[in-house]
Amino acid sequence: MPKISLRWTLTLLLVMGVLAGGAVFAQTDEEAASEAEKQEDEMVDELTGDTSISDEITVTALQVEQVLREVPASVTVLTEGQLEAAGVRTAPDIVKMVPGVAIVDAAEVADTQVNIRGINGSRDAENSFALIVDGVLKTNPAALNRQYGNLHQIEVLKGPQGALYGRNAAAGAIIVSTREPGDEFGGDLLLSAGQDSTYYATASVGGPVGSSGITKYLVHAEWRETDGFYRNEFLGDSPVVDPYKDYSINGRVMIEPNEKTTWDLKLRYGEIEAGAITFNAVFALPLFASALGTPEFFEDVNDRTFVFQPNIAPRNDQTALELSAHVDRELNLGHLTAWLLYSDIDNSFFADGTSGSFGFFNAEENCRATTAELFNAGVVLPAPQALGPLPEFSLFGPYTPTTCDGTQFQVRNQEDISFQVQLAGGEDTRLRWQGGVYFLTLDREVGVNLGIDQQQGVVENLFVPQSGANPTEQLLHDRFETNVFAVFGSLRYDVVDNFELGFALRYDREDRDVTNLVPTEPRTQFVDFTLDGQFLGGAPLNPGLDPNINPSGMIPPKNKTFDQVQPKVSGRWDVTHRTALYGSWGVGFKSGGFNNQGSNATVEIFYNQPLGTELVIEDDFDKETSSAFELGFKSDITNRFFFEGALYRVDVDDMQFFEFLVGPFGLLRVVSNIDEVEIQGAEVGFSWSASNHISLYGGWNWTDSEIIKNSSRPETAGNKSPYTPDYTGTLALDISYPITNEWVLLGNLLGSFRGPTWFHTVQDQTNTTLFALGFGPLGVADYSLTQRSSFTTVDLRLGLARNKWSVTLWGKNVTDNDYIEENITAPEFGGSFTHPGTRSRWGVDLGFRF
Repeated sequence: MPKISLRWTLTLLLVMGVLAGGAVFAQTDEEAASEAEKQEDEMVDELTGDTSISDEITVTALQVEQVLREVPASVTVLTEGQLEAAGVRTAPDIVKMVPGVAIVDAAEVADTQVNIRGINGSRDAENSFALIVDGVLKTNPAALNRQYGNLHQIEVLKGPQGALYGRNAAAGAIIVSTREPGDEFGGDLLLSAGQDSTYYATASVGGPVGSSGITKYLVHAEWRETDGFYRNEFLGDSPVVDPYKDYSINGRVMIEPNEKTTWDLKLRYGEIEAGAITFNAVFALPLFASALGTPEFFEDVNDRTFVFQPNIAPRNDQTALELSAHVDRELNLGHLTAWLLYSDIDNSFFADGTSGSFGFFNAEENCRATTAELFNAGVVLPAPQALGPLPEFSLFGPYTPTTCDGTQFQVRNQEDISFQVQLAGGEDTRLRWQGGVYFLTLDREVGVNLGIDQQQGVVENLFVPQSGANPTEQLLHDRFETNVFAVFGSLRYDVVDNFELGFALRYDREDRDVTNLVPTEPRTQFVDFTLDGQFLGGAPLNPGLDPNINPSGMIPPKNKTFDQVQPKVSGRWDVTHRTALYGSWGVGFKSGGFNNQGSNATVEIFYNQPLGTELVIEDDFDKETSSAFELGFKSDITNRFFFEGALYRVDVDDMQFFEFLVGPFGLLRVVSNIDEVEIQGAEVGFSWSASNHISLYGGWNWTDSEIIKNSSRPETAGNKSPYTPDYTGTLALDISYPITNEWVLLGNLLGSFRGPTWFHTVQDQTNTTLFALGFGPLGVADYSLTQRSSFTTVDLRLGLARNKWSVTLWGKNVTDNDYIEENITAPEFGGSFTHPGTRSRWGVDLGFRF
């Protein structure tokens, strides 16, 4: 995509505005004509009972209720009817309906990454968007990935929203509204069954308490279970690699003691048990492939035939408890809103390890015994791996059926309490205002354990002594404490009747502490890499405890403070009563923080020193800031056709990026900073009610990005922003057609389009790997085949409804498009860790309302 100049931007938007709505300039005659046209259209609307699409959609995008056309920002609105027609139940279901947004849901349920217009949420850091559920900001990055069976409306804002929506809203905000309790007793039930032993059930019941109507309640429960798509080809009875099971219960009580006050009290508890680490290694070593005549050493990640053979069946467990109280109160001064949230989400998983590739467990007795046993049994590993009678005569990738991989156990627990109070006023005047304060305190525990596989399973503790069944060989374990204070405010002023100017400002301050929890006395049995390639053991469990690095033999606690002022300016011009042009500029902010302590020492000892490289990974990472500019338009071309478009430019400083590093130390998950990234793009969207029974809606986004500077990996300058598709699009058709007086035909066809995507800063280039230590030039990797290809998925729903009943046939990815969900490049490993996408699945829903 060509660079977008300001002149070209303004010209194009002006042309779009004229075409969309017939732009009216400031001459008196044209104003009179416009007013006459408006009165004529309003008369037709009154006679026909029709209103425009945007007038029928009320959004809270600026924390006040507005019709869609009046919002001076890019916002995609998914109404209750659209959500129900598309069968939306998960975060990926939501994202596939929104252009400009992409999602990766791969390694574990707490590890969902959302990319909005090129700005990505980084694993082990914070989201880059604000998640608002029924007016309450969710702080935990794991809060998005859950079942959604009680939805009323979803709004997705794009661009920096920190000044309005607060913490981490650098890329935008996802605003979720669930159904409120009704004035009469009622409820609903949905039962679903599909292929792969996929079952889903959701039920709601609620209504008033007593006869006064002051108090209403709603209880909503969900349960889902599936065998997944992939099987373990080594373990007996062909067990599932990617199963998923969860349940949750949600309670909501709304109290209206008088006309001016509303209390909204909510409780949610949920549990998840799922698979984890559904990855294959795909190698990128062309000289190995040529020298050995094994093409699998240099493979396109999109052509991977997935084979899963780990001897450890992975499992991911999560429990979530959330309690919130939200109050709205009308005062003489204005409208007061306040909320309090307590959240406790514990997440852990265990799986096979990656250590077999590096051979540091070759001398371990179980590694040697299982290798010989499998070799004698004739077990074959997928190429380019090779199984010999002993580990030293074998070529292992990660996650093999031997015990030579070791085990991994990871923990990510977070408990937090947050509070916000806001006062707004002047909604019926030319000057509207709001202001407030926000507080947050959180306690996060993160640990990564590499264990020795003694064929006794995984002990779910971060530290297991040498005498235990699954001894710890390497450990990262830290407690992170954060205290946040923010103050914010905004003004919106009608300069003239058809022009609104807005200004918002927010100041955030985050105080962060990290305390290392790795025990200092225990020592490794094998891991202690020396320059002669020997694994001798006897090292601290964490390289950061090495006396050569920390003479005290301890990793001291650390503290850092990150703060940022975030202004935002916006303007909206109602060119006609049907068409508005808008523009905005704002600053986005995401706090810096700490990696697991010892990360820098690990990289220096195991990468930079032996390879002579200069990979920059620190024990902390910097804050991310961005400056975003947008121009757009919204137009009800007719009462039944709404059209919008926007052009945007974002400059990001210190973009936070996730690095996955594997080697003779096990594995390492860290956040680095990309110094400068430039992003620009364009987006269009539409909604068309072709008739009372047929509607069509969709949108398209093009994003062009470039890494300008990256001190962590300087050679990646000029590459694209990782996790950013070149384009995203959606197109949906809804049908609700009465075929008799009692029966209604329901249909939904949804296409989702994703462009080519790089997942790492290292892209179409080469990189020296750890294999160079033993094989010289053969150990140079070529990552030109690690880009995910473009793909399209099509979902279908077709059903019948009668009175309170409905039955629906549904299909996901009905064309069974074969694509990859994620490709985590590990540049020093010599390949990538690739996760397959979902496959075709069919099923049926049965619904009942009462």
